[in-house]
This record gives sequence, C-alpha cells and structure tokens, in this order.
Amino acid sequence: MFENFTFENPQFFWLFLLLPLTIAWYIWKKNKQQAALKISSIKGFKTSGSWLSKLKPFLFLLRLLGLACIITAMARPRTVDVSTKTKTTRGIDIVMAIDVSASMLARDLKPNRLEALKQVAAEFVKDRPNDRIGLVVYAGESFTQTPITSDKAIVLGAMKDIEYNNVLENGTAIGMGLATAVNRLKDSKAKSKVIILLTDGSNNAGFIDPKIASELAVEYGIKTYTIGLGTNGTALAPVAIRPNGTFQYGNVKVEIDEKLLKEIASVTKGKYFRATNNQKLEQIYEEIDKLEKTDVEEFKFYNYEEKFRPLVLLAGIFLLLEFLMRVTLFRSFI
Repeated sequence: MFENFTFENPQFFWLFLLLPLTIAWYIWKKNKQQAALKISSIKGFKTSGSWLSKLKPFLFLLRLLGLACIITAMARPRTVDVSTKTKTTRGIDIVMAIDVSASMLARDLKPNRLEALKQVAAEFVKDRPNDRIGLVVYAGESFTQTPITSDKAIVLGAMKDIEYNNVLENGTAIGMGLATAVNRLKDSKAKSKVIILLTDGSNNAGFIDPKIASELAVEYGIKTYTIGLGTNGTALAPVAIRPNGTFQYGNVKVEIDEKLLKEIASVTKGKYFRATNNQKLEQIYEEIDKLEKTDVEEFKFYNYEEKFRPLVLLAGIFLLLEFLMRVTLFRSFI
C-alpha cells in the first residue's frame, strides 16, 4: 500500500520531538492555573458534575493534531508512479548455419543429432527477444531456410520443419554453408553480426573453400562460433537405405575436422566448441547466449502526486475547531 509513498523533506519529522515538550508544558501550566482551597468539609456545598469541564483537555488534543498535520505536510508526502520503457540500442543479427547431411541422423545424441540440435536451438531463439535471427541449412549444397527476422514465430516454425531429405546433394559443404550465412549478414546494419556454424563432419563437398568463406566473414565484420557435433569414437549412423526407404544403421567412425573449425573461429574472432552429448550441446548454446548480449537502454518516467494539501486542510480544520470551541463552549473555563 505504501511502497510508492515517499516524503521529499523527511527532516521535518524531527519537529515531532517538540510535541512531548508541549504536552509537558501543558500539564505544568494546568497545575499552576488551578488554585487549591482547603476546607474541613464540603457537606454544606451542593455539588454537580459538568461534562464540559471533563472535555476541556479535548481542546489541547485538537491543537496537537493540528500541529502534527502541519509537520507531516512540511515533510511533503507524495506518491510516485514509475513507468519504464526499454529501447534496444545494440541489436545483434544471428544466422545459424545447420548441417543437415545424413550423418546428422546419428543416434549418439538423443533421439538423434538433428532433433537434439533443433530442441536446443529453439530454446536459444526464445531467449533472444531483442535480436534478429536467420537460418541456413547445408549438406552437399546450401540454401537459406529463413532470412534474418525479428519474428521468432517464423524462425521457430522454420526450425521445426528442418529435416533430412534428398533435395540437397549429400555431403558436407562447410564452405558453402558459411558463405551463404555471410551473404545473409553482409548488408546488415546491426552493431554485431554473428554466425553459429554447426557440423558433424568435414568439408567434402561444394565449390567454396571454407577458408575463403571465413575471409569473407572477416571482411564484413562477422564473428563465427563453430560447433563440432558428435561423440568421440564411433556412433550409430545411417550406412544405407533399404528398399522401403528406411535407413539401415551401423557403427560409423566420428570424423570432425576440428582443425578447420578452430581456424574458422579463430580468424573471425569467434570460438570453437565440441558437443559430445545433449547436455554439452545445451551448455554450448547457453555460453554463446552469455557471450553475445544485446545492450538494452531503459528509460524511467516518474509521475509525482503531492499529498500535503489534504494535511494542511485537516490541520486548519483542527485548529479552527479548537478556536471556536475555546471562544464558545469553553469560554467560561478559560
């Protein structure tokens, strides 16, 4: 109730220390004004009680209440209504380049590499409300799944639709995936431009060399975080397609060109990560989320409403009432 209630001049509350002195002075003066008459008996006097004499201290109480209201009014009580408005001062444009080759169906991550990535990346997108995000997918070639946009519903919907199919030529064209992502960001006016490049293999397809693509990223001031996805050793991955169209799985050696991924990250001033399980993949995206923060400027607007006027009015009423009662009802007692 009082959380938005403040006093502009609280030092005036020290004046409340005068009220006990006023009370003491009133008691002392009252005793001095009353004369004492000593007699042996009052049997010959007719006595009658008067309610006015009993209410006489009420005048002093009204004066005290009036003074208390004046002191509180001098402290300037007021309420404040605070409204805030945020403004993004440094937006970040992010493109996630995702390997969708057949090896991304390997089951060393649960339920498989691609689905595990989609779940983690979706949470990453939800945690970036102030940034624009785009999606690029690649296998033996690459294309833009979603241009950079601030509409997270579009990005999440497009990410959900990512799956392995035979539309893209099989293979892992890391250079083309990176180059397509650079092409999406090169004209961006954002203060910070970031690519998150994920793969589970080595560059074995495409006509763009990954090193040339990384040089393009440097030219346009684009930082690249690279992620090598896959456990150490072997993984259960597709090795053939059965006549009914389903995959036949077998243990395949995990081969990630970590040297290349580290070089791309180093040249573009990014960072390389290795995700060997679902938990590690989550931690990587959480770390990237912390590394790339959008600056947000917050504006606060204060609306003050002064509350001293009702107290001044109330003090006037108390003091006027005390004066009127003193010169009318209690006149014969003063």
